Amino acid sequence: MMIELLDTTLRDGEQTNGVSFSRQEKKAIARLLLNELNVDRIETGSARVSKGEFDSVKKIAQWASQAGCLPRVEVLGFIDGGESLRWISSAGCQVVNLLCKGSYRHLTEQLRKTPEQHIADIVRETEMAGQMGIAVNVYLEDWSNGMQQSPEYVYRLTDALVRLPLKRIMLPDTLGVLNPEKAYAYCRDMTARYPGVHFDFHAHNDYGLAVANAYAAIRAGIRGIHATVNGLGERAGNAPLSSVVAVIHDQLKMRTSVNEDRITRVSKTIEAYSGVHVAPNSPIVGEHVFTQCAGVHADGDSKNSLYCNDLIPERFGRMREYALGKTSGRANIRMNLEMLGIELTEDDMRKVTERVIELGDKKEIVTQEDLPYIVSDVLQQDTPENNIRILNYSLSLTQGLRPVATLKIEIHGTAYEETATGDGQYDAFVRALRKIYKSLGRPFPMLTNYAVSIPPGGRTDAFVQTIISWRHEGAEFKTRGLDADQMEAAIKATVKMLNRIER
Repeated sequence: MMIELLDTTLRDGEQTNGVSFSRQEKKAIARLLLNELNVDRIETGSARVSKGEFDSVKKIAQWASQAGCLPRVEVLGFIDGGESLRWISSAGCQVVNLLCKGSYRHLTEQLRKTPEQHIADIVRETEMAGQMGIAVNVYLEDWSNGMQQSPEYVYRLTDALVRLPLKRIMLPDTLGVLNPEKAYAYCRDMTARYPGVHFDFHAHNDYGLAVANAYAAIRAGIRGIHATVNGLGERAGNAPLSSVVAVIHDQLKMRTSVNEDRITRVSKTIEAYSGVHVAPNSPIVGEHVFTQCAGVHADGDSKNSLYCNDLIPERFGRMREYALGKTSGRANIRMNLEMLGIELTEDDMRKVTERVIELGDKKEIVTQEDLPYIVSDVLQQDTPENNIRILNYSLSLTQGLRPVATLKIEIHGTAYEETATGDGQYDAFVRALRKIYKSLGRPFPMLTNYAVSIPPGGRTDAFVQTIISWRHEGAEFKTRGLDADQMEAAIKATVKMLNRIER
């Protein structure tokens, strides 16, 4: 069975606090939704809101007309004597989603009308739409409360609506008050009472039940579901499109028109345009949802995918990742190395694992981009005998004063301590070190180059790799240091240099 999807990111989604799309963004989003994601319909905005809204809807309608998908573009309209219909017609659109009152309380306390008056108004508006060549869908605003508090009114209104030339009757849980049991019962009541009518269900997420309620509505016979990209919408938002699609495909074993492999791209675009960040643990599109952290999970995945479910990341244009850090096991690291095309012996794997765990205690996230730096640091500059160790050091940086370094170093079991100033913290550290070596009558290499790099991405929490070039007794060589802190990385490279010249 095919379930129809209406995306209302451009209408209900834009009602998110602080979100306002530009005309160019709205057109780009419409193209993404209809062309790439391939949702069945989109709701582009509300009639009579502003001139900017009119211009945006008109731009979308012009593009949709040229692309042959104008009937899939819809606009929210009001019962206002034809003003919304004229606005929609002038914008070049052909479908109105007419907002009616789905609860007796909204009807009497907001409109202050009787059911007979409201029905007569809807009939007139629908007739005008027909004369203007505009197709009509009807929203029953506050329908969920209507079913709870005044079901007789809902039935009376729907009895009148089914006699009109409507394409769809849309059932919104306007205030997000439903749970799956009630959603199923109320939707089943409507589909059983009015067989053959196309009903849509429009969920809100106030209790975090929007997707579950959409699931229940489909089981009750609802044929259309409304959603927004990233769950945008006022208050707690609407049902997230990505989760709705996955639930329909996997849990209900039904079909939609949506291209799953475009979901992530569209999600990230909407995230950028809206300025509303997706939580890292959001299903399907969250940054961390396809990342395994525990080493036992990575081990299981390598043994016939023991820790995988039907939500395969490749379906959604993503890849499974294996987090690196203090909880990593060798399986996690091996998975990442395989993705990078790096092969290590068991002994080298042990060394790299130990280094990742050590660095993971200093840095919250160790990424795959960090891994080649760690491998290089461990394997290329491994020092089996460390006769020289830094016991302690203190670096001081004060505005208007020269940096000061105090260090305590152990050389062949004897501790030495010295203090020096320099042009920078590292320069002060090296000057203090030179003092110690000079007092011992030992030569100290000349630093010929100093380079700092971080993995791609430019993150502020990236590891720092410091590569220092030295000249000593006619020979030139390099040492590397890797750490979350630049100074610590430089000091590690320097200690490696001291142990190398000892050997």
